Amino acid sequence: MFDQYLKRWALTLDGDAFVSLNGHLLPVRYHGTPAMLKISPEPEEQAGNRLMAWWDGQGAAPVLAHDGEALLMERASGVRSLMDMVNCGQDDEATRILCAAAGRLHTPRTQPAPALVPLLQRFEALWGAAANHQGVFEQSAKAARELLHAPRDVGVLHGDIHHANVLDFGPKGWLAIDPKGLYGERGFDYANIFCNPDSQSALAPGCFARRIEIVRRAGDIDHRRLLQWVLAWTGLSAAWMLEDGIEPSTPLEVAKLATLALGL
Repeated sequence: MFDQYLKRWALTLDGDAFVSLNGHLLPVRYHGTPAMLKISPEPEEQAGNRLMAWWDGQGAAPVLAHDGEALLMERASGVRSLMDMVNCGQDDEATRILCAAAGRLHTPRTQPAPALVPLLQRFEALWGAAANHQGVFEQSAKAARELLHAPRDVGVLHGDIHHANVLDFGPKGWLAIDPKGLYGERGFDYANIFCNPDSQSALAPGCFARRIEIVRRAGDIDHRRLLQWVLAWTGLSAAWMLEDGIEPSTPLEVAKLATLALGL
């Protein structure tokens, strides 16, 4: 799997291969630079590779080479972790870092963007869940339709901003990995923060309200619209989890917090 790219890009091994939700990965060195070689046959991941290259290290991990299923990117060199920060009582700081990372990715570029998936297409699972399960899924679907049918401030989206997808690159700062390559209202990119990094932190007393205020200010997003995006996203996340046979307790609890804040 890796051999042809090891030869083509003159890579040397620098660790053991492993598998993630996003593909097969192998730590390597590229002319002495610590790097990560990622292989995935999934079209979504390959679209994300092209988007990573387009960002050109501005807000995302620098891409050293890419070709179809393969992506070679610089490896995170820092020692900090957003999940560790949350666990050490620094949730507010971690949230601000995520917002700053998203903001860098949303900065307009002069170069034409690669092909992207319209955000509306991302929500198919939610429509079915709303029809089958009603309740909070219906409220999420209603919020999603309102937002998607009258979008504001649209642009290139990462599509999966959370604590494990923004890494410490040392002097280069906090940079994103594993984008989904979407196009739509930028408020969507902040919604996934509220379910992460785990249920305990996301549902800790007072956490939701603090995060809403931090994201609203840092992202310069209308308060009600941000709550609607959280409601829309959590319903979509829960719908995906049901499709995978997973109990969607965390996104549904966060969705309830959003509905309460919206006065629904």
